[in-house]
Amino acid sequence: MKIFSCEQIKEIDEYTIQHEPIASIDLMERAAGQLLKWYLARFERSRRIFIFAGPGNNGGDGLALARMLAANRYDAEVHYVKFTEKTSNDWEINRQRLETETTVPLNYLTSSDQFPVISSGDLIIDAIFGSGLSRPVEGLPGDVIKQINRVDATVISIDIPSGLFGEDNSKNSYDTIVKADYILSFHFPKLSFMFAENAPYVGEWFVLQIGLNSNAIRNTLSPYALSGNNDVAPLLKKRNQFDHKGNFGHGLLVSGSSGKMGAAVLGAGAALRTGIGLITCHIPSCGNLIIQSALPEAMMTVDKSEKYISDIGNTDSFSAVGIGPGLGTEPVSQKALHNLLSECKKPMVIDADALNILSLNKKWFSLLPTGTILTPHPKEFERLAGKTDSGFARLKRQIQFSEENKCIVVLKGAHTSVTTPEGKVMFNSTGNPGMATGGSGDVLTGIILSLLAQGYAPENAAVLGVYLHGMAGDMAAGESCYESIIASDIIKCIGKAFNKIRELEPSS
Repeated sequence: MKIFSCEQIKEIDEYTIQHEPIASIDLMERAAGQLLKWYLARFERSRRIFIFAGPGNNGGDGLALARMLAANRYDAEVHYVKFTEKTSNDWEINRQRLETETTVPLNYLTSSDQFPVISSGDLIIDAIFGSGLSRPVEGLPGDVIKQINRVDATVISIDIPSGLFGEDNSKNSYDTIVKADYILSFHFPKLSFMFAENAPYVGEWFVLQIGLNSNAIRNTLSPYALSGNNDVAPLLKKRNQFDHKGNFGHGLLVSGSSGKMGAAVLGAGAALRTGIGLITCHIPSCGNLIIQSALPEAMMTVDKSEKYISDIGNTDSFSAVGIGPGLGTEPVSQKALHNLLSECKKPMVIDADALNILSLNKKWFSLLPTGTILTPHPKEFERLAGKTDSGFARLKRQIQFSEENKCIVVLKGAHTSVTTPEGKVMFNSTGNPGMATGGSGDVLTGIILSLLAQGYAPENAAVLGVYLHGMAGDMAAGESCYESIIASDIIKCIGKAFNKIRELEPSS
């Protein structure tokens, strides 16, 4: 699913109106019908509905929805936040329809003192501002938004929470943004939904299809996309009857140090569960018994150092290399990473302490083989690329970092973003807060290493690996709860995640 800027979405709307052709008021009616369908499937008639409408087309959507709710015998009332004399044409048409076809109260709010009394069991539908907003909300609408946020009621925002910008909110005022429990976004999520600082305002969001022109969507370019099952399922390779372990690669995982051998166990275990033919762990000698006992399926080479990685050796016989989990940042380990980057040209995934070593030696960026995958969490990325003041700015920095260093960056988070040297960005749609647990990143490294070793192109390995990791985490949560998930649970669910992805794959 592409993610467009608000300006691009406006252009796609206009193209649809001109080329379907369809009148803008009828497109609004179609959108309101989808809002109604979503609402009817979730809420009973006993709850009162307070619709707060602005003067533009977002408000027009709210007025049309109020009329449709009334036709379905729901108890709705509209509060028009009147801070201007101007209204859109479609808003005016829907006002007239509401007044002539229903008995829904239409109240004009000209002061925040007129804010209605709303109880905890009531519902608020936010239709004050849409995605075209470009400056912080002030005055009457700002006061109304603040009051909405003080009410203990369920809040549903149409298209986008009022006050939130569609992309960059670094210069916005967060005091006057609706805190939405649900967002019903038309056709596409907004880029701002992907950033952590907007989480208090962006609840659970749903994408409603309203029949925008498919040619316009296809021909409008965007670097941003949201990866879903339809995107990743076709990437999965199929196994043939006469395949053998040699067909599925031999990965080298350089991992572990004294006290951190669990990282190697988790990474190698995840690689094995993701289908790698062979896995060899290069570990310090203190981890010998740990690996042999925990993972009898894994092979092992032992470093000459007892507690740390100091000399990785030749990697020519391996299909792909992963390095970093539990590595530590000792000088001998730094030297070992430098030698690996200087000599190894195999597909590579770099994580954890290997990233921290890189951040201490930024001149080594030039040694990264083209297409190398880096998997930082936000703090690790900050050490690599510098501090930024917003999620949007960090995304721009991530894109720039991938382009300059010809690498793929997997920036881990609620909507993990994968950036490529060509400037593409893929956000992930799987995963949950329960995966915020020690070792989860080591599992992701093992999954990606396995896919690289099996011959997946680096971009596909990153996108598929992140999706598979999140899907396994979701299935682990389904078997227990967020609080109970540990990294080993994610590994146990990798096979189920494979099956789920294939199960959801569209038939050809």
